[in-house]
Amino acid sequence: MMVSLAEIRRSSGEVFTEGCPTRVVLDHIMSKWGVLVLLALTDGTQRWGELRREVQGISEKMLASTLRTLEADGLVSRTSYPEVPPRVEYALTDLGRELMERMLPLVQWVAVHAGDIVPGEAVSA
Repeated sequence: MMVSLAEIRRSSGEVFTEGCPTRVVLDHIMSKWGVLVLLALTDGTQRWGELRREVQGISEKMLASTLRTLEADGLVSRTSYPEVPPRVEYALTDLGRELMERMLPLVQWVAVHAGDIVPGEAVSA
């Protein structure tokens, strides 16, 4: 059952309007890199290098920025181990897992229909 924006606003107030925090959250989680980092972490805890390989094409600077943002939003946790060399692991928080439970059907839809929307572009399965 599809819910309309009007119904969301009736239950939650004037969300998604200019200056509303909902727009900031959407920007963080629906950006290309935000989605791909969150998606990579659905498979479990990963270290920096693993994330860099999984999220192909992301620069070190953008990965660092995206992880900081998602951590500040409470969607990703960062655990640093006092070892030599230092080891840092990233994982979804409970809030991040809840988000991805809802986002994975959208990601699956995109994977199925990307070839229909962008003809001529091969989608690797």
